[in-house]
Amino acid sequence: MLKILRAARIFNMIHYQAYEFIPVRSRSMKQLLRITATNLLTLAISICSSLTFADSPDAYLSNQPHHKLFSGDVPPGVLGTARAMGRGPVAGYFQPIAFSGPQGTKFSLPQGGVFQTPSPNFMAGILIGSVYRFQITGIPGFEGAELFPTVELLDRTYPPPGLATRFPIPINLDQEDLETALDGQMVTRVIYLEDPETAVPLAEKPTTSRAIDVSYYQDPIEVADRFGRPVAIVRIGSVLPPTTEELTPQFYFGYPAWAPIYQPEPEYAPHQVQQP
Repeated sequence: MLKILRAARIFNMIHYQAYEFIPVRSRSMKQLLRITATNLLTLAISICSSLTFADSPDAYLSNQPHHKLFSGDVPPGVLGTARAMGRGPVAGYFQPIAFSGPQGTKFSLPQGGVFQTPSPNFMAGILIGSVYRFQITGIPGFEGAELFPTVELLDRTYPPPGLATRFPIPINLDQEDLETALDGQMVTRVIYLEDPETAVPLAEKPTTSRAIDVSYYQDPIEVADRFGRPVAIVRIGSVLPPTTEELTPQFYFGYPAWAPIYQPEPEYAPHQVQQP
């Protein structure tokens, strides 16, 4: 079963229109996938003075339920690396992301081989092309349990100048995601930036998301690509860090660099007094 989720609103400078992030999820006996997709445009070509329309690109491509170039089950890092080698101001850009989940859940990323202080609304800037292993603790109903999923950026966003940290890519996980992973299954969630021409006119908060389920045999990347522009893929499993020190760097994908984003403290008016 696949599920698409909607999340925080962001402004894209290219189209000057409001967008929202959406994830898609699929479930089988041993894995759960979540993805987001974009719409494809059919191009019309005029040759000479006669009006001649080109056939839809789909007429020349396979109609199988898979992405034309990539698949959602490729190893972590393949999709992001391909995008990092493409055009545009992508390489070296720290894209802001924001983690959120059920009440009490906390998130953290490793720095210098040590996980930083976990936070329920953890924000960071990460690179496209790298794979980041993060930690989830405080899962409701599972005291002491930990999960170590991965997040991989497939593209970046283009918010107005100075507003990048105000409109991060939301990595919102729900209780179903966490319980499925703790049960030994695999959850794959793909977040996409929705197409404003086909977006559902429903507002969402950065810490909430609305899911759409699809069949287990569908490729999450392909489904996300039909609805919008895929920007991130999250893989949640029950694997734990290795006990052998030599395998630790491989488990954490070489500890790629990331930039912490600190949320400002709330401001108080002169007449307001903080309670002790």
